Amino acid sequence: MTLPDLEQLEAIVKPAAQEILLPGFGKIEYEHKSDGSIITAADKAMQKRLEQELANAWPEFAILGEEMTEQEQRAAMANEAGYWCVDPLDGTNNYATGMPFFAVSIALIINKQQVLGFIYDPLREEVFTALKGEGAALNGELLKHIPNKTEINSVIAEIDLKRLSKELAARLVNETPFSSQRNIGSSALDWCWLAAGRFNIYLHGGQKPWDYAAGNLILHEAGGKSISHDGEPVFRGMYEDRSVLASLDEDLFKHWKQWLGIEPS
Repeated sequence: MTLPDLEQLEAIVKPAAQEILLPGFGKIEYEHKSDGSIITAADKAMQKRLEQELANAWPEFAILGEEMTEQEQRAAMANEAGYWCVDPLDGTNNYATGMPFFAVSIALIINKQQVLGFIYDPLREEVFTALKGEGAALNGELLKHIPNKTEINSVIAEIDLKRLSKELAARLVNETPFSSQRNIGSSALDWCWLAAGRFNIYLHGGQKPWDYAAGNLILHEAGGKSISHDGEPVFRGMYEDRSVLASLDEDLFKHWKQWLGIEPS
């Protein structure tokens, strides 16, 4: 099977993000969706542009975009050839309010398997990519994993406390097992920055398919590990919300699971 060319995909995504997203960064009005999250005109325009250009370049694949209806999303997943799983603007809250952490996230799913991941950060001009079985890269340079010799009590953790149970959130505050905690507000960048070694362990209480489809592949192709809180893989090729715990380092991953009380699958 010949996968889409990453350079061709980059030539589609980068100009679109630069023309549509960058001009409105930090100065665009937004509205609330039914689930309480926000949406901007940039989300809609970016998705429309990507839908058109991906369909023109690879008409055999359906498109599942965050800003589609659930019925349209599920229909895309049923396409036999495969589908693109697209988040046109991950980190909309950051984008709308001027916080410099947002990205475009795209995964290609074939036979319920992630085969390509592409995440673009237009502010830093960083392109994270992965092809199944071929490793992950940042701006074309292979991400090389160096085993971490740091103990869990001295690592940096990326944690979204809001989506965790009250009991777990309280335990993390009262029995903090790590040295320092961050939350940058973009799931796509969470996955990529973990893959690049910019923090050490990760915990998130609930992501949509477009939040984890590309980033999960990038992390795994970089040598990292992830699991959901139920002990199953994060990506299972289904339309479902998934929790996440992850690390780039196998030993840290083992200790992180132990501290959270989650056994291997």
